[in-house]
Amino acid sequence: MVLHKKTVSFVALFLLLLVISSNYGLYHSSFGLHSLPGDFNGVVVGSIIDLSLVAPLLFLAWQRKFSLKYFIVLMATGLIAARFIIPSEYFASFQSVMWLGVGIEGLLILFELSLLFMLVKNVPPILRRIRSSSLPLLFSFSHAINEKFPKQPFIHVLCSEMLMFYYAFGTWKKQPSTEGNTFTLYKRSSFITFQIMIIHAIVIETLGLHWLLHNTSIILSIVLLILNIYSIVFFIGDIQGLRLNPLRVEDDCIYISFGLAKRMEISFKDIKEIVEDTHILEQKIPNTTIEFIARDFEKVYPDLLLILKSPIEATLFMGIKKKYQQVAIRVDDPHVLKKIVKERLEKAQRDELI
Repeated sequence: MVLHKKTVSFVALFLLLLVISSNYGLYHSSFGLHSLPGDFNGVVVGSIIDLSLVAPLLFLAWQRKFSLKYFIVLMATGLIAARFIIPSEYFASFQSVMWLGVGIEGLLILFELSLLFMLVKNVPPILRRIRSSSLPLLFSFSHAINEKFPKQPFIHVLCSEMLMFYYAFGTWKKQPSTEGNTFTLYKRSSFITFQIMIIHAIVIETLGLHWLLHNTSIILSIVLLILNIYSIVFFIGDIQGLRLNPLRVEDDCIYISFGLAKRMEISFKDIKEIVEDTHILEQKIPNTTIEFIARDFEKVYPDLLLILKSPIEATLFMGIKKKYQQVAIRVDDPHVLKKIVKERLEKAQRDELI
């Protein structure tokens, strides 16, 4: 029997947490310490294998992302983590293992720094490419990066972060496009208000937790402070990205994004059909569908559903790529959008027949 992908991910996550917690409990609980044999080297070797091989494989199975480079990074991280999980008196004979992990991480960091140097070196042509493009910045920037660094996930993640900071701090004087072929996605909802409420909640939580934890654990308070500041910057950038990048319909393609969280280019040649039936749209949306819908406290449904001929790749948060078979869209002016999309789709279908 073939297990569902979500079931496999859930089992992998459960086993991953079990492996980490059992190894931690073995050395940091009275029951675990009493169960250790006199010759504990074999147990330590087992823990090192768990943390450097088993845990990374389970993590990859949970994420459903298998990559040799990713595995090596996780393996090195597991070797370093073993030093902090296993007490020093047990780990003394295995110090070289930790330094092996540190060495691997160091080499990977040097490699990533070389990529960063290449990115800085290519900034001028990337900027020229962006300025010469008529596409929204989210898409023109992505095209320019893909041309220079087509298979460098680190660069894509870094550029995703650069976009976040740009929209959070560098776009306050910019106004959204009001052209006839652009459509906003958020004005029929309280989505932005909801985002602002979240920012306020994070600010209050940051002040309260930082004050409470400052005298207890200065390191934990600083880590939480950094994470909360990052979250605030992301939400601000996400709001600006949503405002300044409305859905755009060109002659041959639809450019659609939802803040910084997801974006997609859909060629009319790749659209199989458009679903407008209310009964179908109000049914549960399958996992193969990407949603561009501003949700708040009310239950809302898409205005139209694009059925694609074959799955098309979308770019998600942190530059992650994933393919979808259907696209659910809700805009502030659905009637005009439906009319334009139908016209462009009919034209694309006629061109294919010629």
